[in-house]
Amino acid sequence: MNELQIELKNQLEKYRLQKIEPHMEHDDETEEFRMDIFNELGSLGFTGMTLPEAYGGMGLSYEDFSIALCEIAKSSVAYAVTISVSSMVQAILNEFGNETQKKTYLPALTSGQEIGAFCLSESGAGSDAASLVTTAKKTVVDGRAGYVLNGSKIWITSGGIAKTYIVMARTGGVGGKGVSAFIVRDGTPGFSYGKKEKKMGWKVSPTRELLFHNCFVPEENLLLTEGEGFKIAMAALEKGRFTIGAIAVGCAERALDEAVRYSLTRQQFNQPIFDFQGLQFMMADMATEIECSRLLVMQAASDYDNGTPNAKLACMAKLKATDTAMKVTTDAVQILGGVGYTKEYPVERFMRDAKVLQIVEGTNQIQRVVIARNLKKEYATH
Repeated sequence: MNELQIELKNQLEKYRLQKIEPHMEHDDETEEFRMDIFNELGSLGFTGMTLPEAYGGMGLSYEDFSIALCEIAKSSVAYAVTISVSSMVQAILNEFGNETQKKTYLPALTSGQEIGAFCLSESGAGSDAASLVTTAKKTVVDGRAGYVLNGSKIWITSGGIAKTYIVMARTGGVGGKGVSAFIVRDGTPGFSYGKKEKKMGWKVSPTRELLFHNCFVPEENLLLTEGEGFKIAMAALEKGRFTIGAIAVGCAERALDEAVRYSLTRQQFNQPIFDFQGLQFMMADMATEIECSRLLVMQAASDYDNGTPNAKLACMAKLKATDTAMKVTTDAVQILGGVGYTKEYPVERFMRDAKVLQIVEGTNQIQRVVIARNLKKEYATH
């Protein structure tokens, strides 16, 4: 890490230990999201890290951002994910929005005063996102051109607490070419919230259904032109893969830290359990897999920063890091034994939080499909 990255990491470590860590067990139990924490992270510059300074961002790299997400995730995967998804919305607006859209929506997002949400999945459109059925019909209402949205979205991170939603809806025929992207604000008539999901993990981060019933969205809230929505969504998800990977690395690091510290103090058979070779091998493997994951994540981020994004590597980073997080947190619970299965120690929370990292931003099965597809393409050219 360079000097700036070390400073960012140290600042975030101090903040999370003082302001996030003391609340996490209580908030996980009560499913409470603290907007003041998000606001404070914004005031420190961590909710708009990769956006240009002209729109309130810090103008930093995705490597910097990945280091920050990893550090936050050591105390709370939920807050790290909230920042990651909101930053994805910012990236969409910055890359595909016009100047008016950027100036209208980005400052509140980059400053941490508001949260953004990405809305693609539906009950019948998960991994097969191009099959979504939410519609956007072009119309004129009271002399104003726009679109009427009808349908629903599920599994929406920050649903109900976000203010700006990027919603994918069908304006044309079947498949990805018929999908368009819209900016929809909280409070728009015809836009409401359905059930809040009761989840295994990420309990601090609300996940809700979104409902659209004759929801009028003005024409100026369309991103690019009709039919560009699927392209926008896939571009966003590519960055989301290695940022989720960064969160997974932080989750796994915290679990390993808890396991090592516990094993050095827990005595059995007149010695610390760390001294048993079986546990040493487990922790050596845990540490090795975490470092492998970190290197993949940072290389994928670096490639993106250098203008040479590598879709295969981004998928590998997400796949490796999230599978590692699941394995490491499970092993941490095992090392702590009975107390690891209780809320006395945080490893059970990190184990629950790790599981969904293998599912979001494209399941790990989909990551393998994309990796294999890229391998086939590479070998076909030789």
